[in-house]
This record gives sequence, structure tokens and C-alpha cells, in this order.
Amino acid sequence: MTNVLRWHRPLTIFAAAMAVLALVAAIGALADPRVLTGAPIWLKPFKFAVSFVLYTLTLAWMLSLLERRSRVAERAATVLVAVSLAEMVVIVTQVIRGQTSHYNETTPLNAALWQVMSTSIMVLFVAHLVFGIVVLRRRIADRVSAHAVRWGLGLFLLGTLVAVPMVQPDQYAHTVGAPDGGPGLPVLGWSTTGGDLRIGHFVGMHALQALPLLALLLGNRHDQLTRIRLLTVGGIAYGILTVLLTWQALRGLPLLQPDALTLAAWAALAAATATATTLVVTRRRPALELAA
Repeated sequence: MTNVLRWHRPLTIFAAAMAVLALVAAIGALADPRVLTGAPIWLKPFKFAVSFVLYTLTLAWMLSLLERRSRVAERAATVLVAVSLAEMVVIVTQVIRGQTSHYNETTPLNAALWQVMSTSIMVLFVAHLVFGIVVLRRRIADRVSAHAVRWGLGLFLLGTLVAVPMVQPDQYAHTVGAPDGGPGLPVLGWSTTGGDLRIGHFVGMHALQALPLLALLLGNRHDQLTRIRLLTVGGIAYGILTVLLTWQALRGLPLLQPDALTLAAWAALAAATATATTLVVTRRRPALELAA
């Protein structure tokens, strides 16, 4: 508990604030009858708040792994908090006003607020890039955790990059082949009638938690080198999955309605991942048996 209390203060305070906002937004989703783009109006701030809790706590944990403090990484983390706060202020403000926050340029005020959001996203990307470069260059005592952190940081950037098509002039929406706000999956809201670019974006960004979680699940079941190799297999497969989900969305296909080509790509990824995992695990077995 003492170590947690020493984590980067702006990140942990912001995470706590977002946890409170998530609770408020959850109550709002139940109590406020308003619907916006086909979903309860408070659902978006709820999802963003939960995502920011995970994001900022993960970054704070990563900073705690460094053998020596990095003021550059800590300052980049503080910038991340500032721009994330700006983004959440816009989202909540627009909910209170009964307006959409993304792509809304219907009035000068809405356009200005959307500009604040889009600028915040760009600054967040750059600050995360600086944070990632610094952390990648610093020594982390546990080599397995170090590899998990590196994969998570890199794939997070991939997750932000696959969102670029959403803000292109010929797209400027989450959904491909159907209007935003149509039928969607419960809670997540991902379109069930067209491709949804938020899926690859979501999956890629949450590699930040998924790869460290994989390292945790591996525990001490294998030697250190095998665990690192398994993380490499997992990281490559996760990155390809992020790209495949984005490719599927760009072709206007809903997540749960893939065509034959998409199914073949998923099957190839699953087979390659299973084969690589088996090879990594069995490669060390003869040496271990001789040692025994």
C-alpha cells in the first residue's frame, strides 16, 4: 500500500477523480432519460472515465517499476493528465448541454469544443510517445515486466494510430457504411450494421493493460526466457488483431458479421499464434528434462 501511495501523484489523483465520475455517470445513465446518438447520454462519459482510470493507473504503475526516477517521464505524465482532463471537461459539458462532443461543428461553440478535444488527443499522443521512449530507455529490474511494458506502450500507440481514419474528411465518423448512432452492441455501442473504427482503437489502446496482465498470468510457470518469448508471441498477435479489426471496420463489416475473407484471416492468426506458442513452450523442454 505504501508503494501505491508513492505513485505519480497527478496520475493517481486523476484516476481517483475519474472513478468518481464513472460512478456519477453510471447513475446518470440510469436516472437521465435523455438519449444521444442512440445511447443513454451519460454512457460516453462513463466509458471514457473507466478507460482513463485504467490508463492513468497503468502509467503510474509503469513509472513505479523504474529503478531511477525520470523527471521527463513524470512531466510527460503530468501533461497527459492535463489534456485528458480537458477532454473529459468537454465531454461532460456537452452531455450537460445535450450535445455530441465528437465531430460536432453545428455551432461555433460546438466547433470550438470539438477543436479542444481534437487538439487534446494530438497532444496526448505526443506526450505518450515521449513517456514511452523514456520508459523504454530506462532499466526495469524484472525483465519480463520490462518486455510487457514495452509491448503495452508500443501497441497503445498503434491503437491511437488506427483511429486516424475516423477524423479524415471523407469519413469523419466512427462508423463505416452506416450512420453513427444506429443499432449497436450493449454498453459498448459498437455498430451492428456497419464497420466500427472504435473497435481496433479500443483493442489497441488496452494492450497497455493486456500485455502486463499476460505477464502476470504467466507467473512462474516457465523460465524467464520462455516467458519473454511468449510475451513476444502475444504482442505480435495482439498487434495483428488490432490491424485486422480496423481492416474489417474499414470494409464496412460489423464485428459479429465477418465475411469469409475476414474469418480466414482470423483463423490464420489463431493458427499461427497457437503454433508459435507451442514451439516456444516445447523448445525449452528437452533442456529442462536433461537438467532434471
